[in-house]
Amino acid sequence: MSEYKLAAENRSDAGKGAARRLRASGRVPAVLYGHGTKPQHLSVDARQFGQALRTDAGVNVLISLEVGRDQHLTLAKEIQRHPVKGDYIHVDFIQVRRGEKVHVQVSVRLVGEAPGVREGGIADQDLYQLNVEAEVTAVPEAVEADISGLNIGDVLRVGDLKAPGGAVILDDPEAPVVSVVAPTVEAEPVAEEAEEGEAGAEDGDGGQAAEGAGEGEDRSEA
Repeated sequence: MSEYKLAAENRSDAGKGAARRLRASGRVPAVLYGHGTKPQHLSVDARQFGQALRTDAGVNVLISLEVGRDQHLTLAKEIQRHPVKGDYIHVDFIQVRRGEKVHVQVSVRLVGEAPGVREGGIADQDLYQLNVEAEVTAVPEAVEADISGLNIGDVLRVGDLKAPGGAVILDDPEAPVVSVVAPTVEAEPVAEEAEEGEAGAEDGDGGQAAEGAGEGEDRSEA
């Protein structure tokens, strides 16, 4: 896995007001911790941090955080974003070391074409992310789920997947990842049609009754 270099600056001011001023200037408040070191309060450029997350590794990108002359190998462990605007509000960086293993979540990538889908079935994906243990420099970008052997009614489970690069999948092996289900057929509205037919019959009887009443009135007046 390649590393993304990201410059960081120390920050001494704490509190909501200072954090708002940082974000207004295009920076994201951050904290660096891990391996028993005292947490460092930092800030990073919001645009550059966003570029780091847009690499193929996504949120699991290995970031070389440069603080002055010091460099720290890190992962962005917790990222807070504005629920509406999507702006970065805060990020926690955890220090890691080469050779150590970490627990991360990686995406499930469907590959192949299921015969059941060609026959009209629907691929129903149950899991979109998997919990994985991997060496910090070998975290996979995704775990592939090959659906090319699935017919209608078949299920691909976690135990059927192969983790790349020596990674270990931590989820329940029996948990379903994707299944091919038969298409849902909607029942015809027979009851509604019957009700409409009954209503039409009632209208016809009422019209004949009204017509008969009108003829009787005419005869009496004559």
